[in-house]
Amino acid sequence: MADSYPFLKGHGTENDFVLLPDLDGSVHGDLSARQMAERVRALCDRRAGIGGDGVLRVLRTDGGWFMDYRNADGSIAEMCGNGIRVFVRHLLEEGLADPAHPIEVDTRDGVKVLTVDGDLITADMGRPRVLGDTVVGVGTVSWVARQVDLGNPHAVAFVDSLDPRGPVGPLLDPPSRDTEAFPDGANVEFVVRRGERHVAMRVHERGSGETRSCGTGACAVMVAAAVADGARPDGADVAYRVDVPGGTLTVTWTADDRVLLTGPAVIVARGTTTL
Repeated sequence: MADSYPFLKGHGTENDFVLLPDLDGSVHGDLSARQMAERVRALCDRRAGIGGDGVLRVLRTDGGWFMDYRNADGSIAEMCGNGIRVFVRHLLEEGLADPAHPIEVDTRDGVKVLTVDGDLITADMGRPRVLGDTVVGVGTVSWVARQVDLGNPHAVAFVDSLDPRGPVGPLLDPPSRDTEAFPDGANVEFVVRRGERHVAMRVHERGSGETRSCGTGACAVMVAAAVADGARPDGADVAYRVDVPGGTLTVTWTADDRVLLTGPAVIVARGTTTL
């Protein structure tokens, strides 16, 4: 039998993750890339494993913390907005971070700064890159989509309905997209308007399929909506409510061109496994 190792389970608006505490890199650091991908797939399996949209490996660095994030299929992702809040919630519960001060976490998309206000955690996701239009499709239906880069590439399409029985469908398969615009794949968000500065979305994440929430996706949706609405004519702060199947997130685009993601994050279980 394989050696056992500790894990935790957490979620941010039901975007769920398996956390692997590995502070000095001694638990999983000797695995090859292929072995680590296999371990991630086993952990994220919802029938034979623990189940999750991805795995967050918690590493201590000389400067603080590093979030080693991988999608459910074992592939490496640059950033995860819901995951980094769950990562920080774990640090807080273990007494490894002080909620009274900003918390820095290094990622493959650079260092992110997070602040805590009770049950809510805000992540500074950095400056968005708003790119040109592209096309995404489901079956025989296609939509114009705005490309937004927030560490991860996104294609945001505004649609008439998010009903799984409608044109967007159940999102069992990845939506089609321009492979030249997205050579490494992309997260695709489908969006409807609910009111002034209020939208709802569904998302198909590369490497994970449809998820109940996507933090970088919610940020991309907010940016695309704000651009379409002309909501920042004077460059002032503007905030949108973004409803996801797993809850509600607040996204603020600040006057100094930063995108702030605010939402809950909880740890729901912990244990050991030999997966």
